[in-house]
Amino acid sequence: MNVIAPVRNVPFFDYKAFFGNQETEFTEVIQDVLRRGAFILQKDLRDFEAALADYLGVKHAIGLSNCTDALIVALRTAGIGPGDEVIFPSHTFVASPSSIHWAGATPVPVECGADHLIDPDAIRAAITSKTKAIMPVSLNGRTCNFDPIEQIAKEYGLTIVEDSAQALGSKYKGRFAGTFGVAGTFSFYPAKILGCFGDGGALVTNDDEIAHKTLLYRDHGRDEETGEVEQWGFNFRLDNLQAAILHLQFKDYDKTIARRRRVASIYDQALRDLPQLTLPPAPDSDPDHFDVYQNYEIEADERDGLREFLKDNGIGTLVQWGGKAVHQWKKLGFDVSLPRTEKVFERCMLLPCNLFLSDDDVRYVSDKVREFYASPRS
Repeated sequence: MNVIAPVRNVPFFDYKAFFGNQETEFTEVIQDVLRRGAFILQKDLRDFEAALADYLGVKHAIGLSNCTDALIVALRTAGIGPGDEVIFPSHTFVASPSSIHWAGATPVPVECGADHLIDPDAIRAAITSKTKAIMPVSLNGRTCNFDPIEQIAKEYGLTIVEDSAQALGSKYKGRFAGTFGVAGTFSFYPAKILGCFGDGGALVTNDDEIAHKTLLYRDHGRDEETGEVEQWGFNFRLDNLQAAILHLQFKDYDKTIARRRRVASIYDQALRDLPQLTLPPAPDSDPDHFDVYQNYEIEADERDGLREFLKDNGIGTLVQWGGKAVHQWKKLGFDVSLPRTEKVFERCMLLPCNLFLSDDDVRYVSDKVREFYASPRS
């Protein structure tokens, strides 16, 4: 008698578990904030900002409504605007170039490299007399190779504004993502490594003037000390309740990163011999990088068939951003061919990688991937 192995349920991200796994602690924080009536720009936000700045070793960390708004503010405070071009990798979420557009500048998409991050050679090739800035995007919990990027910026007098939405805690040569440019930005969307119960973001900088202007932009142009309106601004504030939720989780952030690296290590050990796959670098395989694995993005032969097979076996996967690079959204006005990036999007996909996975869950996913490629197909 054949015994059919049970199908395990491994969602790509378990939003219910996000609250359920720490329900008692979250409820206490929520009740405390609500009972104090501490809703906007309160001590919980200041405490979280101080903890984030201390962790990253920067002078200023400013909570904002989301990472897109943080990028818009970063660009505007850095003097980027109409007539300027900003180079960014097309392998990113549309929020990256959207922020460039809404800052009044022109987004210029370029190729990614083998690591799925912006290709420095492509940056150099895209520079024109209008180029004002570079927006490197540190994806999937890996910091870009900043040595050549910084060299190019210095050579051409360009500003670096970092989109580090997916990279809080990752490092390149001992320096944190978000600390290489005049400003760096982070996302606290629920599925991020550090997430809240809605939208949230932050801008970090060592520049006092950028910090001052950011504080004005986030609260209608009002000076937080005097209450005087000094300029036109926005409502880009990070809610105090979300800041309290983030601060609670941030106290165990090193454990969070360690767990994600453990998940990545299991995948690497189980799958690295499959010729049909290209895996991200394993933890500690590259001395220049400390990766935190916001996502575990692979390239796979027969990608769509693999995803369907995994779905049939209870496993959720994802192709980021609707399965297209930014320049492939033609209604945005791009008219450029980026063959390497387009090839990546024919093969890339994300395997589940979050705190709610057990080691057995990760092994189950790995076993099913191996089963797919071991099965004969016509």
